[in-house]
Amino acid sequence: MIHIEQFTFNSFQTRCSVVWDDSLSCAFVDPGCSSGSELAQITGLVTKHGLKPVCIMLTHGHFDHILGVAKLSALYGGIPVFMHPADRFTLESNEYFCRYFGAPMPEAFETVNVQEADAEGNVPEGSSPVVEVGGLRFEVIDTPGHTVGGVCYYERSEKVLFSGDTLFAGAIGRTDHPGGDYDMIMKSILEKIVTLDGDVTVIPGHGPCSDIAKEGMTNPFLLPFNEPYND
Repeated sequence: MIHIEQFTFNSFQTRCSVVWDDSLSCAFVDPGCSSGSELAQITGLVTKHGLKPVCIMLTHGHFDHILGVAKLSALYGGIPVFMHPADRFTLESNEYFCRYFGAPMPEAFETVNVQEADAEGNVPEGSSPVVEVGGLRFEVIDTPGHTVGGVCYYERSEKVLFSGDTLFAGAIGRTDHPGGDYDMIMKSILEKIVTLDGDVTVIPGHGPCSDIAKEGMTNPFLLPFNEPYND
């Protein structure tokens, strides 16, 4: 059974999720904790439930989603940090974002390619790589557009999708920063996300949660006239 605790961190109101199963193995999704008190909320939850952190899962590399990564990884024995390799571009672009928003630069950390996330480093042809957290299996769905290496994490049996900044309740991720691409994000959402079952819970990187059916029917950005341009 899946368990999820959600936190809202930093001045950008970024959602960090702690997810675990009955074995108490847990992962941190987009830990944007920007202060000692925010970090203590996560560590306090781990201690309270006796959780065993096994990894950090990044939907993308924007600074507001990674501010606590270095500290959390080190604190729990150097647990791996999964990120799409293309988003190293985003990590490198954070200097621009931090200057633009007047925000502090995140500490540097090492990442592991999500394509190598399964236990043996193999991805069967036609399937998605999987990040395993105890008995939970998070399929890694490539969803470029908000950033070049954006991904979503989908637990099929539990019908939970961590959508990062790709899909929000009633909106989509912005594409006007370096690495953003409107046509790519629309393609990602229309071909890979809204095709999931309607009762899949969508947990975005900001704002309220939703589900696939509601977004498919009511999200104004997903109306037909917003579809990407085809040559």
